[in-house]
Parts: sequence; C-alpha cells; structure tokens
Amino acid sequence: MRIVFMGTPAFAVPALEALVAAGHDVAAVYTQPPRPAQRGKQPQVSAVQQAAERLGLPVRVPVNFKDEADRAAFAALGTDVAVVAAYGLILPQAILDAPRLGCLNIHASRLPRWRGAAPIQRAILAGDSATGITIMQMERGLDTGPMLLTAETPVDAKTAGALTAELAECGGGLIVDALARFGTLVAQPQPAEGVTYAHKIDKAEAALDFTQPAAQVERAVRAFNPAPGAFTMLGQERFRILACDVVEGSGEPGVTLDDRLTIACGTGAIRPALVQRPGKRAMDVSEVLRGFPVPPGTRLG
Repeated sequence: MRIVFMGTPAFAVPALEALVAAGHDVAAVYTQPPRPAQRGKQPQVSAVQQAAERLGLPVRVPVNFKDEADRAAFAALGTDVAVVAAYGLILPQAILDAPRLGCLNIHASRLPRWRGAAPIQRAILAGDSATGITIMQMERGLDTGPMLLTAETPVDAKTAGALTAELAECGGGLIVDALARFGTLVAQPQPAEGVTYAHKIDKAEAALDFTQPAAQVERAVRAFNPAPGAFTMLGQERFRILACDVVEGSGEPGVTLDDRLTIACGTGAIRPALVQRPGKRAMDVSEVLRGFPVPPGTRLG
C-alpha cells in the first residue's frame, strides 16, 4: 500500500521500520517539530524523524493542520492509508478523510481500557495484570474507533520503559498483519463497558507518596521509569528512586526503618534497589549508602 506514517517518540519507530521492511510505499513521514530537550535545551528532532532520515524517507513537521496548505499537501500524497502511532496531535476530519482507506492507529492498550495519552503508565499505576496493543480505525473521538486487531501482553514487574519497548515491537508486527489482511478483517465496535481514560502524566505525580500502600509506591516507581522519574526529597536533595522492592516493615510513612534505606509506607515498606542523586549516575543503593549513609529514623518526602 501507499502509506503516510505519523508518529513521534521511540514507541513509533518499530512500526515504521516494519512497514518499510514489509515493502509498503511510505510516501511521507509526519512527526512533531524539533523540541528543546536535555540540559542545553537545544532543539532535538524526534526519534521518528531520526529513523525516517536513516531510511531515506521524506519528513514533514507541521505544527498543526490548521493551515489549509498543510491539509492540501497531505491530501496530495494520494495515499491508501495513514498509520498513526503516538503522533501527538488531534487530527482534524479533513486529515482523517484524506487517505483512501482512512487512518489506522496503533494504540498501546486493549481498548476501551486506557483511551488517551498515557496508557502504559496508567496500566502500571492501576496494577493491571495485562495490557496490549489495539489497531483501530480512527474517528474524531478520543481513541473511540472500531477495532481491527488486538494483542495482549502481561505487565508483570516491568517498568514503563521496558513495557513500552515490548509493546512497540508488538505494534509493528500487528500493523503489518492488519494491512496484509485489510479488506478481510471486520472492524468491531469497542465495548461500551470498561472505558477508562489515561490522562497525560503530570510531573508532580512522580513525587512519591509514602502514605500509600507499599505496592502502590512500587508501581509508581515502575510507571515513572524512565520518565519523569519517581523521586522523593532527602533533606534538600531530589532523590530519584528507579527501582525498589516491596518488603515487610511498619512505621511512620516516609521514615527509614534501617540503614539499608528501607522506607515505611502506609502499609508495608519499600526498599530502593536503584537510585540516583542529583548530578550523579544511577547506582545500586548499597553503593550509594557506602559514601552517603542514611541512618534509621531519617524522614523522606
């Protein structure tokens, strides 16, 4: 098929690569414009743009589709279908209608659970045992379109980073399958029951709340790894916790129970395994404590 691909973060890259490898004609790749990033705040091109340039594909970076010229340029591509994966823009009806067969979205959940911007993090935070990928036909509603294919994967004890990488590969394979079977697949409306919304992650959510049960704190650590990074305050330091275990223990929430940095929670306790101090690399907690001891009774948060 003649395809236009629309995506921005690393999650979308395996799908783009899979479509090219399957022999589809990618007429253009749309992605978000370069954004300031990292400490220098220098504009950085998206992961999808980097992949597209490596693959020799033309890249377009409109800010939005309010300009009629941008809409006309999109329609002029004469594509069969648009494949969308975490593009980052709400597409107007004129764009949804431009490809001959419409637009297909690779969504990182099993719809209708976790419609919206942050389905992977929300699935981990909620303690879901499984999540997955849905290939759906796009319409004006937020992730409300009928479904063509779904796949499921267990959440287990994965971080958001690990789960994102796994689902990205799954999405690449599933979209190739969907296009190969397009015309024989019957789109199924999403169930009316079980709808949940995965609201965008606010950086403030990454501040750990030790009044919650230890299991919930541990889920937050995984959900915010790698970004925005779960943290607490240790004195005047912003102390990032990148991995932890749920352990037995009780005490005042947010107070250390021993010299191994075991932290009491609302119920139970967590023991950090991988931490990061400001300006330092991520380190095993035992390595940190050798040069930066934290005695029992220390309050965090």
